[in-house]
Amino acid sequence: MQHDLASMIKEKKLFLLDIDGTVALGSELLPGAADFLYTVKENGGIFRFLTNNSSKVARDYVEQFHDWGIETTEEEFITAGTYARDFLKKYYGNEKILVAATETYCNELRKAGLNITDQAEDDVDCVLCAYDTELTYEKLVQVCKQLTETKVPWFATNPDLRCPIDFGMVPDCGSICRMITASVGREPEYIGKPAPGMVYACLEETGCTPKQTLLIGDRIYTDMECGKRAGVDSCLVLTGEASAEEWKNGFRCQSLGKLVGYFS
Repeated sequence: MQHDLASMIKEKKLFLLDIDGTVALGSELLPGAADFLYTVKENGGIFRFLTNNSSKVARDYVEQFHDWGIETTEEEFITAGTYARDFLKKYYGNEKILVAATETYCNELRKAGLNITDQAEDDVDCVLCAYDTELTYEKLVQVCKQLTETKVPWFATNPDLRCPIDFGMVPDCGSICRMITASVGREPEYIGKPAPGMVYACLEETGCTPKQTLLIGDRIYTDMECGKRAGVDSCLVLTGEASAEEWKNGFRCQSLGKLVGYFS
């Protein structure tokens, strides 16, 4: 399998990278991540960051990567939040949306021209829940009220149950939604990974083919499943949530840093 991994990587041009648990843990860049990005560029490759973390927007990541000594552009980051924003703009651009999310993300939705509220109201047309690091009980109450009293569609940015940070794990969007589901008896439609739309957007933007593309991440049920649904190869790194025992039949590597050696 390792020999196959080396052969496979040499055929790739577009590298789609998860961030939390793959490139970084919390505010700390993982060892070898910068070397991997440098190696991709040195070999004529392209990278895009595909993250389900909707608590931040692209410019937040550009600033964070700059602090790590890595220069990037906003166009290189595709988040479940920005993808959900574009989805809502396309299908609910003229409607009212109840949103439970960070203020940073809510501001991003407002800048896109979306009519959002944090209160359950009769004229709300859909609900969006995101990975909310500023979550309050009142936000949960308003979402539950809206979903109980009306039958409007319920969307969520991502199904991740846990988000890896420096000391371990914290609840992610999927866990927040499970609390709501337990209360209202409904489940959301998730927009981010493992749905393949973010991968398709990168293929269209870069002009790369699925055969030229490798998705790298630390979660099986989002990252690896996303690669499968999108028809691209994927590689699990063991710096985040999943273990080698859980992913025995697919490509895997200890870390991004360890993948550098496969380019030579």
